[in-house]
Amino acid sequence: MGRGLLLAAFVALLAHPAAARIVRLEILRTDPAFGGQQFGDTGAYERVFARAHGEIDPADPENSIIQDLWLAPRNARGLIEYATDLELLKPADMNRGNRVIMVEVPNRGNKLAIAAFNDGVPAGIPGRNALDNPGDGFLMKQGYAVAWFGWQMDLLPGMGRMLMPEVVARYPNGGPVVGVVRSEMTTLAATPTLPISSSWQDAYAPPDSYPTVSTEKTQPLANGFVPTLTVRAREQDPHVPIPNSEWSFATCATGEAPKPDPKSICYKGGFQPGRLYELIYMAKDPLVLGLGFAAARDIGNFLRDAPRDDAGTANPLYRTGQRAILEGSSQAGRMIRSFLQLGFNEGERGARVYDGLYPHIAGGLMPLNVRFGQPGRAWGEQTDHLYPAYDFPFTYTRQTDPLTGRTQGLLDRCTISKTCPLIFHVATALELWEGRQSLGLTDPLGRQDVREPPGVRTYIMTSTQHEPAPLPLATQAPFGNCQQQPNPNPQTWTMRALLTAFTGWVRDGRRPPPSVVPLVRTGNLVPPDQVQFPPIPANSYGGVQRPAIPPGVRPVNQLHVLDYGPEWQPEDDSGIIGIEPPIVRSVSYGVLVPQVDEDGNDYAGIRSVFVQVPIGTYTGWNLGRKDRFENGSCNLRGSFIPFAKTKAEREATGDSRLSLEERYPTKDAYVAQFRAAAQALAEHGLLLPDDAAKLVAEAERDGIRSAP
Repeated sequence: MGRGLLLAAFVALLAHPAAARIVRLEILRTDPAFGGQQFGDTGAYERVFARAHGEIDPADPENSIIQDLWLAPRNARGLIEYATDLELLKPADMNRGNRVIMVEVPNRGNKLAIAAFNDGVPAGIPGRNALDNPGDGFLMKQGYAVAWFGWQMDLLPGMGRMLMPEVVARYPNGGPVVGVVRSEMTTLAATPTLPISSSWQDAYAPPDSYPTVSTEKTQPLANGFVPTLTVRAREQDPHVPIPNSEWSFATCATGEAPKPDPKSICYKGGFQPGRLYELIYMAKDPLVLGLGFAAARDIGNFLRDAPRDDAGTANPLYRTGQRAILEGSSQAGRMIRSFLQLGFNEGERGARVYDGLYPHIAGGLMPLNVRFGQPGRAWGEQTDHLYPAYDFPFTYTRQTDPLTGRTQGLLDRCTISKTCPLIFHVATALELWEGRQSLGLTDPLGRQDVREPPGVRTYIMTSTQHEPAPLPLATQAPFGNCQQQPNPNPQTWTMRALLTAFTGWVRDGRRPPPSVVPLVRTGNLVPPDQVQFPPIPANSYGGVQRPAIPPGVRPVNQLHVLDYGPEWQPEDDSGIIGIEPPIVRSVSYGVLVPQVDEDGNDYAGIRSVFVQVPIGTYTGWNLGRKDRFENGSCNLRGSFIPFAKTKAEREATGDSRLSLEERYPTKDAYVAQFRAAAQALAEHGLLLPDDAAKLVAEAERDGIRSAP
């Protein structure tokens, strides 16, 4: 009888081979990539435009962590269906590839990997999404197959973004799911109307808004709730109420009557830039956003391991013996960290999905698995400050949090299931200042360094901002929303050296360079008030007028324990938010920042040739200008403050930093220092030999740089 039960179970397993998987691949078209351009030994590339269709069994325990999954619509077999955009960039002859599939998690639907690793890709999201310029073709010459998929359901279409169609949660009787939502609205230009979800990142990727349950906002709802709208000039300022008589759920234009709209706000006084408008309202129709994690899992599983779908459509990337890595920048990197923490790297029959994870500029987590979640929000010091993005655990290492009493690590679930991937965590100095990245390097109070697990490496790129500022820099104020010119210190050369090392580790088992990070024990990771930043006066070096750096003003993004209510699950950054704004507990974590040298450049981490042989000060922070959160953090921007050209110029200005002529008395002296720095980085595997030769040749040709 026991054998009979086992046989029946085996037959059932064959009939239902997976509880979550891609069942159909819809190929829309296949085009030559980059006009048929050849890339070294790899040859030509193709672009495959497709749509992936998946199914989820809500009864399977591996899927039960998805918030509101039971409230999603089901098909005739009781399964939940989803679909997503899928795009593949592949060698026309897969046998000429390098046997690595890089699945990039798009950032708000946008493709960033090509520009992150290929030099010379023009700035601008539309062009990057269109893949109309491969730059120097580094990824292609190396033979990577690259895949992108939609995972964020709340995005509006446009600019070639990768989308995932909505799956709306509704009660079994068809009734709407409702809940309280807080929306922090900002604008770059004065306007009488804003979408409810409006934020400082709208130009990058505007999200859709959750509709209000009622456009009537003067009368309380049945539960007594009344929506509120407030305004303040800085995150730390008191909230000033805007009377309900002054705004409405509507769109409006100057001189016209408002038109009711459940997803927009009309304000008689007009929304102004440099202000935080906070709306707390009752919304309906949340999306089952956690299905984005399932899509990442199922697509990785399919692309690496499945020769074809259920109908026989061939997988264009399939080849035996391949490895798959999941890569993503900023928001997408935080998505990867939460993907890992929530156990989604376990796929069909308990197998590991991705062999490696490469989260880039991604401190914190991604609160995607949330009812009425807002995955486009971040972790700003001024904007988005109180949105869930930083619940403990912070480190891959398991440790105890003295503030909450929990003991956790990001690898807990994959350790139990034996599905942990190899990990390269790559960040910039800005993540230390604005993104609380130090919490991933230390204990929660910032008192001691934390030892990493064997399968994890962390690399901090010193004196860099979130994404390098494109050149040429603006030569007169305003410098965007900032006081200083932004930081153009490039990441490309470090990023491709690290990717090469990561590929060697994941695919070939070659040991990578050790982690390179600032440390508490060496005095290079310190409390903000211990940073010995040099006084830099106002100057006009190179004909550009710059203000002085205000003494002692440093926009550090501190973190307190936040209480979102009893149905919030902080251990998983998941659940239902019931308290808005959250209760800010008095206890705070120990956020640290990098110590600097006499020039104001970071001491520890990966110091690029541009930091080792500098022409100015490169920081991971910048200050907001007047009427733009003044002296607070200027979102995602570092600073570049050049050195004086001559000793006389710096002395006349009162600048303690040595001038260019004092540092590099001749071109040969500059080139010698530059060459030595490049060679040392190459020897440690932190700069590719070909890239080192290229950069040295440019220094020999151009001499001392006079501008970034």
